[in-house]
Amino acid sequence: MTFQIQAVTIYGKQPGQMRTVPFGPGTLNVVTGDSRRGKSALLTIIDYCLASSGYPVKAGKVRDYVSVFALTLVKPDQQLFVARRAPEGKAAVSTVLCILSQTPGTPSPPLQELTFATPLDAAKDMLSDFCGIDRTVRVPAVGRAQTIAPSIRHALFFCLQAQNEVANPDLLFHSQGEEWRPNTIRGVIPYFLGAVDPEQALRRNRLRLLRRDLADLETALAPSRNLDPAAGQARALLTEAVEAHLLPPLSNPEPSADEALTLLRQAMNHTQPQPEQDNDSDEDPLSALTTRRNELRGLHGQTRVKIAELKRALAENTDFTTQATEQRARLVSLGLLRRDPDTSNATHCPVCDSTLPSANDTVTALARDLAHLDGDLQVIGSDTPAIQRLISQEEERLQELRSALARNHEEINEVTAGMRALQQEPDDARRAALVQGRISLYMDTAAHRAVTPQVEDRREELRQQIADLEELLSDDTQSERLASYLSLISQKITSKAAGLSLEHSENPIRLDVNRLTVIADKTNGPLPLPEMGSGENHLGYHVAAMLSLHEWFTEHRAPVPRLLVLDQPSQVFFPPDHTGEAILGANDRNKLLNIFQTIHHTLRLLEGQFQVIVMEHADLNHPDFSPYVTQRWRYDTEQALVPADWIEEAAG
Repeated sequence: MTFQIQAVTIYGKQPGQMRTVPFGPGTLNVVTGDSRRGKSALLTIIDYCLASSGYPVKAGKVRDYVSVFALTLVKPDQQLFVARRAPEGKAAVSTVLCILSQTPGTPSPPLQELTFATPLDAAKDMLSDFCGIDRTVRVPAVGRAQTIAPSIRHALFFCLQAQNEVANPDLLFHSQGEEWRPNTIRGVIPYFLGAVDPEQALRRNRLRLLRRDLADLETALAPSRNLDPAAGQARALLTEAVEAHLLPPLSNPEPSADEALTLLRQAMNHTQPQPEQDNDSDEDPLSALTTRRNELRGLHGQTRVKIAELKRALAENTDFTTQATEQRARLVSLGLLRRDPDTSNATHCPVCDSTLPSANDTVTALARDLAHLDGDLQVIGSDTPAIQRLISQEEERLQELRSALARNHEEINEVTAGMRALQQEPDDARRAALVQGRISLYMDTAAHRAVTPQVEDRREELRQQIADLEELLSDDTQSERLASYLSLISQKITSKAAGLSLEHSENPIRLDVNRLTVIADKTNGPLPLPEMGSGENHLGYHVAAMLSLHEWFTEHRAPVPRLLVLDQPSQVFFPPDHTGEAILGANDRNKLLNIFQTIHHTLRLLEGQFQVIVMEHADLNHPDFSPYVTQRWRYDTEQALVPADWIEEAAG
């Protein structure tokens, strides 16, 4: 089960300043008022407190007079309070949050009781868990060779519609216009719609890593197949060693493999008179590359050990959970007791009521053991996904190190090839040193191959693992499930569009996740939203699409917050420069009421499991609007998000 919003709280910059804006879960909440009264700031505050990496609150009174923003999130029998400071000094964003688990119904605490100690990444993980997101799942990133771990930030694509988005023909989802976001939205939609099988997702990620591993091995093995000690490269090095006076002329022009290696070792160990040192000479690039190779090998070994340790810890966690669950099942029978051991002073057994002086002490001890065991199970349960995520991260790091080693080997070969130009160097000592360096590299590579003959075997092993995973994934029907789900959601959008009397709604309307828009399938061809024209159409299709998605999310228990925030949907019925009293013509008023009636239809259908928050300029006297107005922020009543006395105190 995921969450809704019970309140937005702001704290002023002066002691004791605190303002809470309450919202009703499971219903429509309307905040209406004049321009520049802080309505739009509510959406950005929600975005900021839910682990935004930036500071979306716009410049104005909210920035000037608010020091801390907070949300109260609720779901059945649980409540979470999330607070985040406004950036201080030259900081672009605050990177620590305060997250408190509260008893349902607890009001927002005063500022002095808040402790900001949760790092942003950890806060994002906690909010994702509270939302019900499985953080062990990885989905492929569209257009990039990496994977995405769905989080609360991705879920908000479907929950927020800012003022510049709610009727935008080019942007259907929240923050779709930002760089990289379209591909991210395309990547996470299958997960949030329920089309992704978590186990199959792990297999696809593993398959991707194995294929990259195999490709790197193929690249590394291609130049090494001609490195047999008896091959031409060894003989060429012997010839160069003779020419550089590191060896006497060869008596046998066709030495065996062992003879070639022996002669090369002699040449490598041959000493030459050292020339005068040139203090201005450049550092040997081959030496730097060799040092880097040794570092990469060390990191590779350390990462393999870390993966083994993490897997061992995961196995221990699993064993402990199994045994602890059995022990808890024995102690949970305390639920049958008829007396609270913490408050009762009776000397009778709480089960059979017979006289037993130590009855209360015994029950108290058993209850304490059960509480400790529950705590241990909760800690282990929260650790296990983190360990699984670390294993996945370390496996990716291991693959990156293998790729880095392969690139390092290629760089060494390139440097060596480039240095061949020095073979014509008249300085015999420098030429001899160059030849010895090339021999050393060759000997090191040959020795490495000699002690690791399993490389070829590992390549075959990878091919077998890839084949096994491909066979397991051959029956995966994710694309078919996604197409089926989108078809059903599109039927909902079509129905709502017809109810709103939108243009082109007589045709089938579909949600296109590749183009991230809605499309009307007309007899003369598809018509995407940007080509439909009319702000009324753009607003209507946005509302129809978002409500249809949330009906699907709720009906299928998707890990998406059960809320939709709309910022000023009535803007399409006012001129762009309208700042006066919110008066609509009869026709526009009816069209806006139709939007709210469609929202009410979805709320009734979902029976309290869905919440809609609307920030509006209009204020309609109608049963579908006025009873749901929770705030009226107008100049004539001096009501706003930031209280007037905060501004007066700052000015005084």
